[in-house]
Amino acid sequence: MTSRTHHHPVLDRPEVGAPFFSTWQVGTPERQRRTVEAIADTWERRPWPPEGLLGYYVYTAEDGSGLLHYSQWADEQAYEAYVRTRRSERNDAVDTAVQGIERQWLGRYRHYRSLESGERAGRVPGCVVIVDIEFDGPDPDRQRGWVDAVEEALAAEPHPRPGGLSAHFHLSTDGTRVLNYAEWESAQQHIDALAAPGDGVGSPSELWQRVQTWPGLTKNGSVMRYEYALGLVPH
Repeated sequence: MTSRTHHHPVLDRPEVGAPFFSTWQVGTPERQRRTVEAIADTWERRPWPPEGLLGYYVYTAEDGSGLLHYSQWADEQAYEAYVRTRRSERNDAVDTAVQGIERQWLGRYRHYRSLESGERAGRVPGCVVIVDIEFDGPDPDRQRGWVDAVEEALAAEPHPRPGGLSAHFHLSTDGTRVLNYAEWESAQQHIDALAAPGDGVGSPSELWQRVQTWPGLTKNGSVMRYEYALGLVPH
């Protein structure tokens, strides 16, 4: 059976071997709301896929234009089995309810590292920030090195921005991207952090300058804010 949960996902679950992220463009806040309802209805009316799906979560973009999907798979083989047997039927049901959805992007990742601030304990994130980093070619060592440099800069940060709860770094399986799923207490606190001195949420320091000028970096982090909308798990 499929059950709805209000709990945010645990990003560093060891049994998750294949975390996937994807985005849909829906156009307006009203269509955004209707699409979330259609996803919930479609999934709750059907048995939970038995092929290794551990959790499925949906988030609404702050600007009302789209959705972020985060799914936790035991391995990529489980996802491929789902695609062959169940995905089309569920997508078709959602498309019947809300026509014209544009499925933009699907990324395959591996969780690499999670960092939590002292503020995380007992606090529910009010905002999820997705930072997408892209390099000019595949290089797993470069992916890991960049994340390690971010961790070093955060550890030395003289003025930590209030409201930042955690950062969960994922490496794309093709070796070209890093995705940071960051939890913030509120969207406004993230907005305030970006408005503070420095480039991004870090202070203007040599360590952050190193992060921002890492060799092969093609874009210094596209940033999107989302709100948790729907969580589905096996019952």
